[in-house]
Amino acid sequence: MHHTENDKKRANFSALSPINGAIIKTTATGKPGDVKKIIIKNMKSYPSIPENFEETTWNQLRKAVIAIQTSTPIEYSLECLCQAVSHMCEDKMDSQLYVNLTALVEQHVKANIVPFLSESGDKLVYLKKMNDYWQSHCQQMIMIRSIFLYLDRIYVLNNPTVHSIWEMGLELFRDHIAMNNLVQARTVEGILILIEKERHGDTVDRSLLKSLLRMLSDLQIYRDAFEQKFLMATKHLYQAEGQAKMEELDVPDYLQHVDKRLNEEEERLEHYLDGCTRHQLIVTVERQLINEHVTGILQKGLDQLLEENRLSDLTRLYKLFSRVKNGTTELCAHFNAYIKKKGRTIVIDPEKDKSMVQDLLDYKDKMDNIVNTCFERNEKFGNSLREAFEYFINQRSNKPAELIAKYVDMKLRAGNKEATEEELEQILDKIMVQFRFIHGKDVFEAFYKKDLAKRLLVGKSASVDAEKSMLSKLKQECGGGFTSKLEGMFKDMELSRDINFAFKQSMQNSEHKELQNIDLTVNILTMGFWPTYPVMEVTLPQELLQYQSIFNKFYLAKHSGRKLQWQPTLGHCVLKAQFDAGPKDLQVSLFQALVLLLFNYNAAITFEEIRAAVNIENGELKRTLQSLACGKARVLTKIPKGREVENTDKFQFNNEFTNKLFRIKINQIQMKETTEEQKATEERVYQDRQYQIDAAIVRIMKMRKTLSHNLLITELYKQLTFPVKPADLKKRIESLIDRDYMERDKDNQNQYNYVA
Repeated sequence: MHHTENDKKRANFSALSPINGAIIKTTATGKPGDVKKIIIKNMKSYPSIPENFEETTWNQLRKAVIAIQTSTPIEYSLECLCQAVSHMCEDKMDSQLYVNLTALVEQHVKANIVPFLSESGDKLVYLKKMNDYWQSHCQQMIMIRSIFLYLDRIYVLNNPTVHSIWEMGLELFRDHIAMNNLVQARTVEGILILIEKERHGDTVDRSLLKSLLRMLSDLQIYRDAFEQKFLMATKHLYQAEGQAKMEELDVPDYLQHVDKRLNEEEERLEHYLDGCTRHQLIVTVERQLINEHVTGILQKGLDQLLEENRLSDLTRLYKLFSRVKNGTTELCAHFNAYIKKKGRTIVIDPEKDKSMVQDLLDYKDKMDNIVNTCFERNEKFGNSLREAFEYFINQRSNKPAELIAKYVDMKLRAGNKEATEEELEQILDKIMVQFRFIHGKDVFEAFYKKDLAKRLLVGKSASVDAEKSMLSKLKQECGGGFTSKLEGMFKDMELSRDINFAFKQSMQNSEHKELQNIDLTVNILTMGFWPTYPVMEVTLPQELLQYQSIFNKFYLAKHSGRKLQWQPTLGHCVLKAQFDAGPKDLQVSLFQALVLLLFNYNAAITFEEIRAAVNIENGELKRTLQSLACGKARVLTKIPKGREVENTDKFQFNNEFTNKLFRIKINQIQMKETTEEQKATEERVYQDRQYQIDAAIVRIMKMRKTLSHNLLITELYKQLTFPVKPADLKKRIESLIDRDYMERDKDNQNQYNYVA
């Protein structure tokens, strides 16, 4: 059977049944192109609400709520109850429904306050009862809200002033239970007692505390009801504990205790306290256990921690003090005071001079390690460390500078096997740090120059690279003017090598064949670069005098107009000696060589005969003979035996001398620094300072023409690089006035005028 498209459509529409009593009519002519129309008409009458619908429906809902509150079975299904709520809301009964529900919940809450008003008895039992009721109330409100969800979403959302069902439940609990003065006091008191027990080491139910404190937070009474009382209890507890523990424990144990307490409070915050309490709680603990005892902790234990290098305790101390206001500032001040006090004991005691520089280096390394490891490389502590070192190292003028120069000499000398090149470079870097602290750098320069001269002249320098490296460091630190003379010394040594090479070539072609067995090396020193050495006339063997004369002619032929002055005090020789045990090479000073050569012609010689033959100064000769007859290598025998050399002593060559080495070095006593030599160096520094002060005064006065005494002194302190006392400056001013470089003003004696 075939149907047209129109028939199919007509059949479909005719199958539709009336909806909600509406009448549907379709019209069509059946002609091609006609449009079908559907006409929907409203119902002639609305469906009516059954009588007592509101009362009946509310009774069903009320029974369900009471069943939830009393934990009994509910008669109706959740679907039926939800539909009932929906119908009441759709029929505009939502406002009354909300009022009825609120009243029902309020009635239940009020009825449950009675058990909490009776005698509390055990605090823990009371808290558990409160927590059980709170948990029960929350569960009830969740179930009630699930039934009245339509009311919550439609009515509450459309009325901003109305609380949601959950908030309504919280508000009723807060108003009738939590805000009751007696109930609140007992609850908070119980919570505080539990927390105090835990702080004293007892185990408590943290989940109970967490639930109750969450209750206070949800009810928005956490701050007013609990937090302030909790913080006050915390303050009183740690205030008393801090005072007791400070007396009872030493500082490391006290710091551990504080650290432990702070960690415990962090745990409480993590487990049950509200996050809003964190800042005030931690600040309270820090104030009572740290801030109140900052000075006491530092005075009682900082020096000991630093002395014993207790890195872990110092790290803990720094971290704890970083938590409180001005904590690190106080720590830095005491750290500075300790460095000055300890450092002064290293510098000021003359008995510690031998180890002073090494002690300073070790002390600086130790303090640097503490700053870097324990104080987190805090720049404030680094600056304080440098300031303290600069302060105490200059408490003893000149000596530290002198000893640092000698320490460098010891490290750069040949035979120093203590360090590799890399380690030596590190030592020099550390030395430069100490050098920066010194005010009297000219003292260092004087002694360094003297020691450098010895190393260069006797070939005792361990490494040319190390010498050049040290020179470069000094130049970088103090400028070219400071190192110009030192650089000149190296240049002299290089030129001397070239001159000696040319001289030896000329000697090979000369007619003096008898001198070719003697190998002569001469160092030509520019007087302005090198230290001043005393001129000492001694009697040299004929061969050496002849050699000197030949070299003089050779050198002056190439450098006319110059004058050579020979310095026998700096000479050294290698002598070939024949003993019963066999031949030996003796490495000796020129003075020692002159004495030993006398024994080629005499078996025994008296002291007076030796002095007459060599013409060496009496004290120097005694030291020379002492080194040959009383030292480790006794190539001479003294008669009578003894440690000291007297004018009446007699000496003879010791043929029985033995030594396992072929070349034997006999200490060159004249190269060791004597007290007179040290004083002479200090005197040269003093004289140089006088010249620098005079030059500075003249330079300032020439520029300013007229200047008051105080302003002149101020200008001088700005320009001078070494420490100087006002009295010394006044003496130099008086000296310049006497020499007519300047004059006092006739009208004002405190004013100076420059004299052109």
